[in-house]
Amino acid sequence: MEIKDYVKKYDPQNQFNVLLNTYQQIEFAWKNNFSIDKINKSDISNIIISGLGGSAISADLIKNYLGNEIAIPIIVNRNYNLPKFASKNTLFIASSYSGNTEETISSLKQAIELGCKIVCITTGGEVEAIAKSKKLNCVKVQPGFQPRYSLGLSFFSLLKVFQELNLIPDQTKIVENVIDLWKQKGIEYSNEGNFAYTFAESLVGFIPVIYSVADSTSAVGYRFKCQLNENSKLHAFHNEIPEMNHNEIIGWESYQEKVFHSKIISIVDEIYHPQIQKRFEILKDIFSKSGVETVTLKSNEESFKVRLLDLIYLVDWISYYVGVLRGYDPSEIDNIYTLKDRLK
Repeated sequence: MEIKDYVKKYDPQNQFNVLLNTYQQIEFAWKNNFSIDKINKSDISNIIISGLGGSAISADLIKNYLGNEIAIPIIVNRNYNLPKFASKNTLFIASSYSGNTEETISSLKQAIELGCKIVCITTGGEVEAIAKSKKLNCVKVQPGFQPRYSLGLSFFSLLKVFQELNLIPDQTKIVENVIDLWKQKGIEYSNEGNFAYTFAESLVGFIPVIYSVADSTSAVGYRFKCQLNENSKLHAFHNEIPEMNHNEIIGWESYQEKVFHSKIISIVDEIYHPQIQKRFEILKDIFSKSGVETVTLKSNEESFKVRLLDLIYLVDWISYYVGVLRGYDPSEIDNIYTLKDRLK
């Protein structure tokens, strides 16, 4: 079948079109006007970003994106409770696309009690209601998407919050480059025989094991894993180098293809420390001897920040195609809805 046939048959909500036009989410987020002047940034000692799932990946991504550019510690909180060090000097950001994520609401209420400096990023729901009642800073984003398909909104809204607080220099030039890139890549990944599609074809029938690097591409690897879970309805696993070199590497000594029919995906970039690059080369040899294939994903863009976002966009497309190639609706997340209903 052609791509359009897969889309028609397995994608009734047309997430294909959402992916194609994701660059428009960036345009919305970057033009979105909001005021957070009430926050005194001079005494911020740490930043806690609370979110889950698609609303949390933007926090992981901003840590990779900024690297060592910001001296203030950034913590991603995926829980009901805040860490004990949270205080009035904490910049707390509640990231919930729906506005109804119960873990984020719980941590938001604690942040209010502690007197944290608070910014909410949401489309509405209870998070917006709390923000209005407590007169908190609230960045409203464009509704109508599934959270995992709204990364252009969540990440670039978060990035703009950092910029508006003067925590980082102006990012407009990079953002404009990414808009152009995602627009161009969206057209490319929509065509027959495109790289994202052929890469997805090569993953069908395998369990992907993804390796990226701590503090630089870890968000790409984890995003890919989660998108394969949700979009492709597929088990996938992710770990970071160098940590996995001290434990998980041993598991491949007893690899049995019929028990765990896997394919390794290495996320690589030229920014890596020379020893990290060498580790990837050695690992490929080790995996080959164990009888498992390694494939590589990398970006050739000039700037690391643009390469990072290039890869994020690519893995979203790959996971979409793996889903429809396997005959699954890339929108459906029935098990998540079942869990939420029973929790109520």
